[in-house]
Amino acid sequence: MALHDKFGRAITDLRISITDRCNYKCVYCRTGNEGALYGDLPFSDYLRMARVLVGMGITKVRLTGGEPLLRNSVVEFVRELAKLRPQGLKPPSSTSGNGAAEAAPFQSSFREIGEPLDIALTTNGHLLAEMAQPLKDAGLTRVTVSMDAVDPDRFARITRVPNGYDHVLAGIRAARRAGLWPLKVNCVLMRGFNEDQIIPFGMFAREEGVTVRFIEFMPLEEGRTWAPSTVVTLDEILARMAEYRPLVEIPHARSETARRYRFEDGVGEIGIIAPVSHPFCGHCSRIRITSDGKIRTCLFSVWDHDLHAQMRRGASDEELADFIHGVVAKKEERHHIGEPDFVPASRTMVHIGG
Repeated sequence: MALHDKFGRAITDLRISITDRCNYKCVYCRTGNEGALYGDLPFSDYLRMARVLVGMGITKVRLTGGEPLLRNSVVEFVRELAKLRPQGLKPPSSTSGNGAAEAAPFQSSFREIGEPLDIALTTNGHLLAEMAQPLKDAGLTRVTVSMDAVDPDRFARITRVPNGYDHVLAGIRAARRAGLWPLKVNCVLMRGFNEDQIIPFGMFAREEGVTVRFIEFMPLEEGRTWAPSTVVTLDEILARMAEYRPLVEIPHARSETARRYRFEDGVGEIGIIAPVSHPFCGHCSRIRITSDGKIRTCLFSVWDHDLHAQMRRGASDEELADFIHGVVAKKEERHHIGEPDFVPASRTMVHIGG
């Protein structure tokens, strides 16, 4: 049975955080004082969760973190995910008592027919240069690189990592050569840190042939320093970019997080993800699995749903599917950022997965 929440939204996008470790300490995300809090699961566990969810109508899987490229065997994991098919999945004729496939770390237990799964990855790009081609060869469809300045000194100030800029730029160019497309570069704008990078990023999009997406700063950082005054809004971004070159809006799917724009001369594209000033909750198609195997139905959920605990107790795939249906039925209608009754999420972004 396909996944729908009580508001009638089809759930087709799954984001799996495969670690909450990160080699960067970005000021809008981490205090720099905390490391991983929840740990990682074996890839075979994530694969089983993905198999069940793909069998329930998931068509897109995005791997996140933390920094997912810190995990050994991530290429092999992508290769096994690429064997799954969103349509026509059927369980095997027999399974073990707990429904798991344990003969090999990545053994698939579903017959693979239908269209390929859309597999994406979000990374800070530091390790991407050497991994882009192997990931593409394994079946990765596309990649998104987080990059919050196109100035090396400003980049180091934001990430608190010296000499990281050159690594990330090399990773972006390697991903483009490998054909990981569309290639998106995400920039979280934060007033007082990088709002002056808007026009430079417009130039970067045109020169590098990538889609730059600006993201409004959300209250998901470890330091809990967010305030409305720190948000650089969609309207501000558009006004600033118009000082550089005119933009034309591009139609986008209702469930897309970004509003899309192309420069008037047709060279270069930007997107703006504006959950604070222009929420898009009404068409949300996403759920998340954290690195320790909890389902989160919204970035701003105040509770988790422990899917991995069901697996440890020996639940069959059918029982896992029933559990997932029950969780999705509780998916929140919307977030409440900036409202008097807003309650911060129970985890910060690095421990949820982007």
